[in-house]
Amino acid sequence: MVIPIKTDQEIWKMREGGRLLATIMGELRQMVEPGISTQQLEDHFNKRLGQLDARTAFKGYKNSPSAPPFPSSLCTCINAEVVHAPALPGRVVKEGDLLSIDAGLIFPKDNGLYVDMAVTVPVSSVNERLLKLIAVAKQSCEETIASLKPGMSVRDISKSVQHIVQANGFAIVKEFVGHGVGKKLHEEPQIPNYVDRRFPNFPLDRGMCLAIEPMIAVGSADVEILSDGWTAVTADGSMSAHWEHTIVVTPEGAEVLTKVN
Repeated sequence: MVIPIKTDQEIWKMREGGRLLATIMGELRQMVEPGISTQQLEDHFNKRLGQLDARTAFKGYKNSPSAPPFPSSLCTCINAEVVHAPALPGRVVKEGDLLSIDAGLIFPKDNGLYVDMAVTVPVSSVNERLLKLIAVAKQSCEETIASLKPGMSVRDISKSVQHIVQANGFAIVKEFVGHGVGKKLHEEPQIPNYVDRRFPNFPLDRGMCLAIEPMIAVGSADVEILSDGWTAVTADGSMSAHWEHTIVVTPEGAEVLTKVN
């Protein structure tokens, strides 16, 4: 199995794409309030892509040749929805909801590279337990990234995320994993958010670009896929949170390419 290593020019493209994606994500977060629809967020995202020489990474994506293409540019997951809920008309958030926004883009629009990120946002006021859920999803992603350096391994990522999440009393969704990213949306290696020796382990080398993305839940780690073939929800209906950054491994550690200023 070959793990893609990016050239300095490719990393530059991903750094610029990551900066643009983080900027748009910051705008989307500011838009979140009771009564806003996921379609409004989708429309803003697509408008901004058109202004920035970028294009969507998600819309039209197929996870298998026979699967339906993904219908929107954003994944917008509400409450028990873990990942891959399309941003479609009629989906409106209300006070007390959690909204996870997962977005990817290709920069530049022609012959570009992929970057990917996700955040979870409280809709107005939510209870302390849910605020902690969001904080732990973010902490497990960002503290893990901060600890990385060449010579460590993919399994070190898994171990760090698992320790932080479980130490705080939340469940790790095991059905979905982080991944390499760059020339394609999903590259090797797969990066589980828990230690599982069935997944190959690889050393972290300079130029590896990875999407680190813990997905966690208040209750059960089990998920079900809805009839649209995409939306994954917690099996027990408990709230979930998702946090993701695209990074590049550097000689000093790891640089976050999708850092929100």
